[in-house]
Amino acid sequence: MTMAPVSVIVVSRHRAAALMRCIVALTQQDHPNFELIVVADPEAIRQAENLPLPLKCVTFDEANISAARNAGLAMASGPVVAFIDDDAVAEPTWLSRLTAPFANAQVTASTGFIRGRNGISYQWQACEVDQFDQDHPLTITEPVLRANTPQRAVKTQGTNCAFRRDALLAIGGFDPAYRFYLDEADVNLRLSGQNLSGLTAIIPDAQVHHGYLASARRTANRVPLSLHDIAASTAIFLRRHAPEADFSAALKALSLRESTRIAEHRRAGRIDVQAELGLLTSLTQGWAEGLAHILAALSPLPETSAALQPLKTGPRPGKILAGRFWQKRRLLAEAAASTAHITTVFLFTPTARPHKISFQPQGYWLQTGGIFGQSTRHGPRFRLISLRKRVAEEAARLSAYRPIG
Repeated sequence: MTMAPVSVIVVSRHRAAALMRCIVALTQQDHPNFELIVVADPEAIRQAENLPLPLKCVTFDEANISAARNAGLAMASGPVVAFIDDDAVAEPTWLSRLTAPFANAQVTASTGFIRGRNGISYQWQACEVDQFDQDHPLTITEPVLRANTPQRAVKTQGTNCAFRRDALLAIGGFDPAYRFYLDEADVNLRLSGQNLSGLTAIIPDAQVHHGYLASARRTANRVPLSLHDIAASTAIFLRRHAPEADFSAALKALSLRESTRIAEHRRAGRIDVQAELGLLTSLTQGWAEGLAHILAALSPLPETSAALQPLKTGPRPGKILAGRFWQKRRLLAEAAASTAHITTVFLFTPTARPHKISFQPQGYWLQTGGIFGQSTRHGPRFRLISLRKRVAEEAARLSAYRPIG
C-alpha cells in the first residue's frame, strides 16, 4: 500500500540536545515519504541546519506552543500533519501506523500510546475529554475509530498525534490563547464542531517514548515552576466550550487538584512552603487572565505553496546486540557503528533489577536491567532464566514495535 505524504512537526525551545536525539529517531522511521519541520529557538535551528538532512526550519523563540505549531503548520505540505515533542523519541513504526488510518476519508485525527521515562510503563494510553475539561479514560487494546461531538471527543496527546491538514487549517489551527496546556483538547472539540462526521483513530501500537525534560514551566522531576498558564488555559477552555459552567466551582476544583499535587512534592522535599505559596499565587493570577482574555473567532489558516521535502527514510533491517554488563564498551561501540540497521542492545546484569529502555543519541535502542528482573509492568519481580532465553523473550516482545534481527 502506498503511504500518503506526511509533514512531521517538532517544536523545541532551549533543548537542542533533546531535539537532536528526537530527529535521529525520526530518521529511522519506516514511513518512506515524510518531511520534517523543526520549529525552534535560534541556537537549536543553527544545529538542525548543520545536519545533513533536508529539514524545513522555522526560527521561533516564544513560550507559546500553539503559536509555534501554527508556524510549523504554515510550512507543511503533506495532506496529513503529525506532531511529536522534542523530549520524545518515536519507535521506527510510529509514523506509518499513526497515519495509516487517514486512508479512510472520514478520519480527521489519530493518536497513539506513550511510554514514560523508563521506556516500559505507559504514560498515556487512551482517553476522551469533555467540554468541562474532564478526562474519561478508555480501555483500548486494538486500533479503533471513534466518533466525536463538540461536547466530547478523543483526546489526542501533542507528543503523539496527527491531523488531516485541511481540517486543521479550516478551524484556524491551534489557538494561541493556549500558550501551554489544553491546546490539543481545544483542537479536538473544535474539529468535532467543524466536521460532525469526522472520526479519530486510536492506534495503541503507534508508540513514542516521552521523558518530560525540564522547561520554563517545570523541573526535570515534574515540579511545577508556575501554574499561570495551566490556570489561564483552563479558564479559556471553559469559556470557549462550556460557558454555562460554574466558574467559581471550577476554580476551587483546579486549586484543590494543584494543591494536592504541590503537597506531594513538598512532602517529598522537592519544594518548600514559600515556593508552594508562589505557585498558588500564579494559579490565581492565571485564572484571572483567562477570564479577562478576549475570545475571538479563529480564521482559517492559508494553504502553503511549498513543496514537500521528504527525508530519505524507509524500512531498515533490525539487529540485536546482547551481552553482560562487562561487555558494555564493545557492544555500544558496535551499536553506534550499525547505522544501516535498527539496532537494539540488551545489556543485562546477573541481578533482579527492573529494566529500562532508552533511545541513545548515537542512534540505537538500549535495554538495561537484571537478567532475572521485571521488564513489563505486570511481570514477575524475579524469575530464574538464562541470558539467552531472556534475550529471546525481550526481542519477541519488542518486535511488535520495531524490526528485530
